[in-house]
Amino acid sequence: MPIFVEIYERIQITQNMKIAVDAMGGDHAPNAVIEGAILASHAIASDTKIVLIGQEDALKGFFANHQTVPENIELVFASQIIEMHEHPVKALPAKPDSSISVGYKLLKNKEVNAFCSAGNTGAMHVGAMFSVQAIAGVSRPAIISFVPKLDGSMGIILDVGANTDCKPEHLQQFAELGSIFCQYYFGMQKPKVALLNLGEEETKGNIVAQAAYKLLKENQNIHFVGNIEGRDLFNEKADVIVCDGYVGNVVIKMAESYYEILHQKQFKDAFFDNFNFEGIGGSPILGINGNVVIGHGISNDLAVKNMILMAERIARHDIPQHIAENLTKK
Repeated sequence: MPIFVEIYERIQITQNMKIAVDAMGGDHAPNAVIEGAILASHAIASDTKIVLIGQEDALKGFFANHQTVPENIELVFASQIIEMHEHPVKALPAKPDSSISVGYKLLKNKEVNAFCSAGNTGAMHVGAMFSVQAIAGVSRPAIISFVPKLDGSMGIILDVGANTDCKPEHLQQFAELGSIFCQYYFGMQKPKVALLNLGEEETKGNIVAQAAYKLLKENQNIHFVGNIEGRDLFNEKADVIVCDGYVGNVVIKMAESYYEILHQKQFKDAFFDNFNFEGIGGSPILGINGNVVIGHGISNDLAVKNMILMAERIARHDIPQHIAENLTKK
């Protein structure tokens, strides 16, 4: 059984929730997103509702041709779409009634507990920064990805795409954000934090990595265990793996390829099932005043379903509030 399924089964959601979904986001939208939402509607907690945001004709047309709208799915209409190729900084203000803009409006106004989309990644990140905004004290919100471990546990890596050029101070804050996430999401009392580098020695790496090592070593808010190399990604040496978004994105794309290659070779293994993006669902943004999950642009119905379930899990743990509280204590 994939680790993500086990994690979800252990979580008991006890509060009413609404998870907003961009029905128009992704290469296979809107049908794949709507179908994924229907799948998720059978798996989410009984007191959780899914809010599908999209063009009226597309949403009504789908349900008219397929089935009635499930009781735990609500429809919110947005007349515009931010296409995958559009520049996010230009598209967001130009399309205030886009499904992404409306989703962030609902999240900012606390009408929903989380927002997720497999649409324009840049628009999702920029929207987060200018709508719900960064938590006070956070200079660079980061996108995280989950890392399965050989011992059956799960860790995270950040950043994986939001910040390709980072200063040492940014990497230090990623470590703090990731550590807080693991404490409250996984229940880890003392998450092990490591810097992804080309060697274990303190003097390894470029100037940024060397400076970041010193900051991490002196940081009393984290349990820093030093540098790790790429071969240590999936063992128990670290729970929180820190790197810039350029390196992180390369790492997760390579990890996704493991599953694809093994699938093509018809090799099945429960551990490598955790590298399948369809089963993971998406990547949360840490450091903003809201729960946001970004899905893969090629998401199918299964990936969308798991993106929604992940958003529900993230919202259940109220990670933004924990981050804000921990940063305030400093």
